[in-house]
Amino acid sequence: MKTVSSFNFNQKRALIRVDFNVPLDAEKQITDTSRIEAAKPTIMHILEQGGSVVLMSHLGRPGGKPSNDFSLSHIVDRVSEIIGVSVQFSEATIGHEAEKAASALAPGKVLLLENLRFFNEETDGDESFAEALSKLGDIYVNDAFGTAHRAHASTAIIAKYFGENKCFGLLMEKEIRAIEQVLKTGEKPITAIMGGSKVSSKITIIENVLPAIDHLIVGGGMTYTFVKALGGSVGDSICEDDKLDLALSILEKAKEHNVTVHIPVDVIAADDFSENANTKIVDSNAIEAGWQGLDAGPKTLEQFEKVILASKTLLWNGPVGVFEMNAFAGGTKAIGRFVQAATENGAFSLVGGGDSVSAVKQFGFSDKVSYVSTGGGAMLESLEGRTLPGVAAILE
Repeated sequence: MKTVSSFNFNQKRALIRVDFNVPLDAEKQITDTSRIEAAKPTIMHILEQGGSVVLMSHLGRPGGKPSNDFSLSHIVDRVSEIIGVSVQFSEATIGHEAEKAASALAPGKVLLLENLRFFNEETDGDESFAEALSKLGDIYVNDAFGTAHRAHASTAIIAKYFGENKCFGLLMEKEIRAIEQVLKTGEKPITAIMGGSKVSSKITIIENVLPAIDHLIVGGGMTYTFVKALGGSVGDSICEDDKLDLALSILEKAKEHNVTVHIPVDVIAADDFSENANTKIVDSNAIEAGWQGLDAGPKTLEQFEKVILASKTLLWNGPVGVFEMNAFAGGTKAIGRFVQAATENGAFSLVGGGDSVSAVKQFGFSDKVSYVSTGGGAMLESLEGRTLPGVAAILE
């Protein structure tokens, strides 16, 4: 794998695709800087070698036209603060002004270009736009895993204009290796914890990981599709009635691959989808009408704990309850504690996918697991077995 470690950046200008699509509040202040912090090691690696850096990113969805609301100028000071280097800003993204600002960069200096998505050509994967961007650097570095599943000009098309002078940044390398560790090189037993509301949204991931794993833990809303498929009563719980056969086929495929599937045996049921609902612990296959399962029950968590603690490699994708409501967050917090304990015992743990990442951040587990993926959609597509355009472009 060609990474920044494969090059000497002394007197070279690196054009880095980063993912600085950060959340901003009404005052245009960044509310979560983790994406910038994740890009820092790559930037510093290049600067410390005597190179200079041109950063390009998108922010939001400005629809192909300039807009102050989506200007990357709002984040320049914060980026400077985080990386510890004063970052220059170019109002131009391509063309004479951008080229002039880039070529004037001395070693150790950093330039941030204006929002790539002020141009429809970016999302269209336009070749001439990619070629114009390519004039801004000597070596192309893709460190934006969060956008690697998009065949955009700056993530996939641009690489062809750099020949051999292209590579992955340190963040991209970590993301790719983390997924490989689950799917290909991980120490057994390997356990996938799959939560979330729908089986249909996870089917391709489950089917792709089955040959690699030993245990599949099912949690969250999709529990009830499996339970109903097996003949249980799920009351008013969320359930994909048109996916019952699909759930049964997953169980059959798991058997073929000698994968043990763990489905909740009890749940916390509520008489309303609300924080203040009446609750009771019931068997997962005996939920009455008027009640719905909203979190994993104590017996279930006891079983899950044993499986997780005995695992050497863990993938966690999706919460096991409605963790946004405190009354139904206990199961997801417990999974976090089990994964933390397994990690402390030497297991490799990868957390990825929007809601599970939100949960580990919310409950303080981010630094207690081996790796938290920065790319929701990109990670999920990798787990589905797809080759991401942004990855393929560097490997070609």
